[in-house]
Amino acid sequence: MKIAFDVFTGCLSSRFCWSVTLSSEVSSKIRDYRPRLPHRQWAPVAELVRATVAATAPATCYAAEHLLHVIGRIAVWADRSGLPRDPGTWLRTETIDAFILSGCVAAKDSTVLTYRTWLRRAREALVWVQRGEAPPARLSSPRTPQPPYETGELARLRDWANHLPDQARLDGLALMALGAGCGLMPGEVPPMRGSHVRVTSGGVAVLDEKMLGRLVACHSDWEGTLAELAETSGTGFLFRPGRKVTAAKNLVSSWPARHRPHAGLPPLSARRLRSTWIVGRLSEGISPEAVASAAGMASPAGLAGYHHWVPPLPRAKVIRLLRGRRS
Repeated sequence: MKIAFDVFTGCLSSRFCWSVTLSSEVSSKIRDYRPRLPHRQWAPVAELVRATVAATAPATCYAAEHLLHVIGRIAVWADRSGLPRDPGTWLRTETIDAFILSGCVAAKDSTVLTYRTWLRRAREALVWVQRGEAPPARLSSPRTPQPPYETGELARLRDWANHLPDQARLDGLALMALGAGCGLMPGEVPPMRGSHVRVTSGGVAVLDEKMLGRLVACHSDWEGTLAELAETSGTGFLFRPGRKVTAAKNLVSSWPARHRPHAGLPPLSARRLRSTWIVGRLSEGISPEAVASAAGMASPAGLAGYHHWVPPLPRAKVIRLLRGRRS
């Protein structure tokens, strides 16, 4: 299937005799796009990349410049690898996988995952353009939250971590402080550095709001520990410092696998630590909206799976909350 694209009108036509007119702004972005690549690499695939983005952008939720960047990268990589200059070849599943594995070595893990998502959605759009075939349904099942640690378990795990030798002690306390103290998701633990923790004059440890995209203040039970870890780490990573990459597969889960508590104690789990934080804040009567926001959830509906672990508030506290505060 050949894609016909007029860069001056932004009109795209296919053999199915339909057309879509892009806005002048999008057309301009596609027409004027120039990647930071040598001209000899970009020129052979430039027009095909522009035509592919014009065909797929209207059927995805991604900005044209994002698609230009990632489709341009895979096109140049495929051309250098000796593959045909054909969008259908570039966006085949096996080509995308090969590009992710060998063509994005220098990119961060989060960037690589984003590239793969953009390319897969572009492939779905291209399949629809070529064959009028709807993309396959993406099936998923809701993830069941891990149960929180009991109060006694968490205290004994903290004591166990405090008695680990040298760096293992710091790593164990960092994992617990960021999970049980701040409610971070497992994937948010690796990039945290000491410089991302700000301690106020009142001793409150607040995480970098710009980095996380939300306000997170460490719970008072853990703020002293987190402040000490931040001071010790400086600009280095709080958890498993000395590594050269911000994140790696199984970076968080492999630590508990190597450091197992003595008999009678459950292993450390970043997900259980986060559940402990969520259930603990809900048990204290903090509004679900505030807990969901600090946990990085889109809405309080994400807390539904945790409520059955939240014990009922004491009668006196319920009365005090319902009575409200006098002005």
